[in-house]
Formats: sequence, structure tokens, C-alpha cells
Amino acid sequence: MTKGLEVLATGPLSTIQDLGRPGLAGVGVGVSGAADRASLRLANRLVGNDEGAAAVEVTFGGFAARALRDLTVAVTGAPCPVTVDGRGAGTNAVLRVPAGAELRLGVPERGLRVYVAVRGGIAVEPVLGSRSTDVLAGVGPDPVAPGTVLPVGAPPRRFPVTEFAPVPPLPAGELVLRVVPGPRHDWFTADALRTLLHEPYTVTPESNRVGIRLDGPELARARDEELPSEGMVAGALQVPPSGKPTLFLADHPVTGGYPVIAVVVAADVDKAAQARPGMRLRFSTLRTGGH
Repeated sequence: MTKGLEVLATGPLSTIQDLGRPGLAGVGVGVSGAADRASLRLANRLVGNDEGAAAVEVTFGGFAARALRDLTVAVTGAPCPVTVDGRGAGTNAVLRVPAGAELRLGVPERGLRVYVAVRGGIAVEPVLGSRSTDVLAGVGPDPVAPGTVLPVGAPPRRFPVTEFAPVPPLPAGELVLRVVPGPRHDWFTADALRTLLHEPYTVTPESNRVGIRLDGPELARARDEELPSEGMVAGALQVPPSGKPTLFLADHPVTGGYPVIAVVVAADVDKAAQARPGMRLRFSTLRTGGH
């Protein structure tokens, strides 16, 4: 393990993330990990790391760091301007960052979260088996701050096998997410589920790694009694008394006491993690497809 990156700027929020802490919900610890797991996996594959190696998750750009030695880096997720010592560089590609050079990320053109993987992985100390920062539980390393020096692990034996990965563009105006109804859709009126599947919802600014608060038609309940607290998963669409759903993301609570009308399929939770405030979401049942 050696010094790798000196952080110069972080943008609104930059955290260290890997694939999280599965299997600890029974003791009250959520999975956490990268909000867009597919983008993290891709960044690590590009530089030859194991897919679960820790990387930097950058929210809405603005990250900058100086290489303290020659590094191999990949930037994935939301497409954004990238420079290496002032020269333009690409996303979804293998980048060489010489010692002393500055890597800078601008504001994403679309999407929200960008991933910076370094060959060897970000080697901060793991907590409960993971290097992920859980912003809800306060578990894991602190959010990255200017002046932080991030250690990088030993390079893996395998070498990068491609210079560039073609990635479909992120949607600009509207995102369709596939859902399966339940587990508590029977706590809602039949009209509520139809509304969820036919009306648009808008991502509000009150959204973060815990979940996306949505604005749109209210989802009326058919049952008014209290629901005992039960386990929650990423992708759950929980409906509080306001009737406006919240879509849980990586740092969601382990349990919750409001009914879940539907759950976004795992493959589409990564897409949801790239939805920025003001974006319109639509939901479709898994059997009818989606985008």
C-alpha cells in the first residue's frame, strides 16, 4: 500500500465506495456500497482490478486530485468533462496519470454520480469488511475532504485488456424503471398501483444516497393501521403518510415502518442512482418491460 492521490477538491460529496457489507442486516448494518454498482464494476474492470475494489464516488462532479506517483485510472458513470494536467481525457477509458499530474472532473452533462477507480484500488482501512462510506449509519471512512491523501493498493497481476468501453448514453429527460408490485401493495387502493404505473414522478432536491424523494400524484392507502417495522431493500418504493413515494438507494435504512407498494428491480436501481433532481421517472411492471 502506497500513497496514491492527494485530494484537492471534492464537489458536493465524494465518498469511498466498494460493493458494500452484505449479510449484516441482522445486526442493524446495511449493505451500503456504490449507488451505481454497474459503473463501479466497469471502472474496476477497465484498470484490471477486482470488480469490488474500492473507488471514489463523486456526486455531481467537481472532484480534483494530484497523483503522488504514476497511476492508471478509469472514470465511469455520469459522463463529465475530464482533464489530466489540463488536457482533455475520456470517460469509460483507461487513463495514465503521471506523478504530479492533476486529475479533474467537471459537472456531468447527464446523470449524477461519477466513479474514479485507480489500479490497485483505494486502500483505506476497511470497516466491518468494507471500505464503503454509509452516510446514514455513519459507518466506514469519512467523506473525502480536500487535503486527504488516499492510499492505493498493490497493482493486481492482471493487466487492463481494453482501452475503452462503449456505454449506452444516460437518458436526459425521462427514466423508466421496472418494478415488481409488493410486498405491501395490498395496503393501497387499486387506483394507487395504477397511478404508480401510469403517472410520472419528479426527483426532488431532497434526495441523496439514502433515497430519492419523489413528487407526483399521491398513492392512497386502503388500510390505515400501523405497519410493524420490517426489512427494507434497495429499490423499495416506500410510501409515508404524505402519499409521495421514496425510492431507497444504497444507504437505505435496514428496516422501515411504512408500506412498500413496489420494488424497482436490481438491474434498474443503478439507473435510478443516476437520476438528478428535476428528472422525471416512470415505472413499469417487469412483465411489460421498460428502458
